[in-house]
Amino acid sequence: MMTCIIVEDEIPAQKILKNFLAKTPNIEVLGVFHAAIEANAFLNSNTVDLIFLDINLPDISGIDFIKTIKNPPSIIMTTAYSDYAVSSFELDTIVDYLVKPFSFDRFVKAINKAKDRIEKPISTSEENSHEILFLNVDKTLHKITLSNILYLESDRNYITVVTKTKKLSYIDSLKNWNKKLKEEQFIQVHKSFIINRKYVDKISGNEIYIQGHRIPIGRTYKKELLKQLKII
Repeated sequence: MMTCIIVEDEIPAQKILKNFLAKTPNIEVLGVFHAAIEANAFLNSNTVDLIFLDINLPDISGIDFIKTIKNPPSIIMTTAYSDYAVSSFELDTIVDYLVKPFSFDRFVKAINKAKDRIEKPISTSEENSHEILFLNVDKTLHKITLSNILYLESDRNYITVVTKTKKLSYIDSLKNWNKKLKEEQFIQVHKSFIINRKYVDKISGNEIYIQGHRIPIGRTYKKELLKQLKII
């Protein structure tokens, strides 16, 4: 039996979730909360397998609430705005998001994802290598697998993310990306570039080659780069 709670301040949305959950076997609702602070008090003395969590809550956002939970369970986000799904997928504990109004079929798909995560937890190394983000570029959500990123380039207030199959530019900074990326996989080689070390083909002078791309190496970054790549 899987246990869950609902954290949702809109009564109609609460009713829909409770109705859908009542139709779903082997899942028990332990509580329904209007605000994150109420849910937090419950979680301080109880554990659950799954949380249905609205992004827009009256006290703090759902995203900020997740960051306060020690060892958070699996979470299905609910939101009226698809753009908000971008930041939610940056957190490993998120298994899916439901954009209101959602159908019962879409709800079941989310439940199945949560069951798979709970019954077959991903190992830390596998999770890190296959972590997924959704980037909001020109009002379109683009799925990015971190391990497929070749490099990132900064140009003023814009970041260009280059993968094996696509190139996406949007407003962001390398500083923010440094917080998201795993140190054992990515390394900054220039004030404007972060690379995925597993795709390095060769280094020539002050340039690094990654699948046909030539990337400059900053003087202050070269020593650490050579050390990280174990150049002998």
